[in-house]
Amino acid sequence: MRMRPAFQRLLLLVCHACLLNTVTTDKVCSHPPPENGSELSGGQLFYEPGTQVTLSCSQGYSNAGGSRKITCKKNGEWTERELKCSPKRCPVPESPQNGNAGFNNIVYKSVIRYSCNDGYVLVGANSSECLHTAQWSEPAPQCEPVTCGLPDIPPYAKIVYDKQFEEDTVQFGFGGIYECLPPMVLFGDKRATCTAEGTWTVPPVCKLVTCPVPSAIENGFLSFAEMREHGYKEKVKYGCHYPYLLDGPAEVECEETGSWSRIPACRAPCTVDIERGRILYKGVKKWIEDFKPNQVLHSEQVTVYCLNEEGNCGYPVSMQCNDGHMPTPACYEEPSATRYQLKAGSLPSEIKQC
Repeated sequence: MRMRPAFQRLLLLVCHACLLNTVTTDKVCSHPPPENGSELSGGQLFYEPGTQVTLSCSQGYSNAGGSRKITCKKNGEWTERELKCSPKRCPVPESPQNGNAGFNNIVYKSVIRYSCNDGYVLVGANSSECLHTAQWSEPAPQCEPVTCGLPDIPPYAKIVYDKQFEEDTVQFGFGGIYECLPPMVLFGDKRATCTAEGTWTVPPVCKLVTCPVPSAIENGFLSFAEMREHGYKEKVKYGCHYPYLLDGPAEVECEETGSWSRIPACRAPCTVDIERGRILYKGVKKWIEDFKPNQVLHSEQVTVYCLNEEGNCGYPVSMQCNDGHMPTPACYEEPSATRYQLKAGSLPSEIKQC
């Protein structure tokens, strides 16, 4: 008996549904993905429940213990992995001289970033990666110093270098001091330095500086000086007519400001303003009438003697000449002419000292 075509098609659909329901009762597992450094090399796309596979550590990882087996479960998931894989470690990097190696870790796939200090240039790779072989992908670079050519020297100037050198280039940090040839004066930074950019600092300039005709001083003179303008660093000498004394430097110099250094003055001598009595001058006691000439030079000291009435003793009091002025101490009492003539031994300078 032959089946009708429509019945045949219905029967095929029923069989197909039954077959599909039978196959999909248990779910299959997909190929296990790489995880925490472990993976399944090769294999198929799907695995039936109950299938057991063997994992291994991925490239760049080392076996740190635990079972390598996992099994496909009926729910389509794999059993929990027990295999422990740790990333391989590369050697601890060293910073290049005059530079730095920056990194957070030294395990597989870690990266070092190299840099150089100011004034140095990186020669080599600026980064390196830790490979699966536990070696760095690039050797450590070097930091070479920046170099400068010879500096420009301004007109009328010279430069005194920090040390001798033979090449036409110098390294970062090297330098010297500019000096202007007299009567020129240096304006600007006298220090020359090869900078981190490979250039020299801005040089100074040398300008002509002159001082006016040196001025005369009262009661004094200029020694062999030409009455003209003088250039920077030129010097003149001053002196005083006797008995005036020079107060200040005898030699003055034309400074970079266009002015002379401190001009001295001639200070006047003093006289001891007593008529009767005994003084001490330069360590020697003298009666005032024997003190000839009665003249004390500027800044010199003279001692007179005063009376301590309570102790009936004498005591010395000094006075100093200051440009023609030397007041007598208030405690000094000048004796009468009679006492001075007849009883000089009773004066404060002659009796017991306090």
